[in-house]
Amino acid sequence: MMRLDKYLKVSRMIKRRKLAKEAAEKDRIKINGKIAKPSSMVKENDIITLSLGLKIITVKVITLIQKKDVLMYELLSEEKRP
Repeated sequence: MMRLDKYLKVSRMIKRRKLAKEAAEKDRIKINGKIAKPSSMVKENDIITLSLGLKIITVKVITLIQKKDVLMYELLSEEKRP
């Protein structure tokens, strides 16, 4: 398991850990449908929903191990916010 803010940074979904922490503190990130805190633990097969800017991005966690040029998640959907 890995902290949410760290996972978002190492998976390159959000550039900086501080930005990931701020997004979670503003209730913009959900794990399996529940609002997540920066310290929430992420595990494989979790579904993460990010509401960033005008987009809502939903991804499935594939791995917690960072490998060069390999995505750590699978993009399930990307839609514009209503």
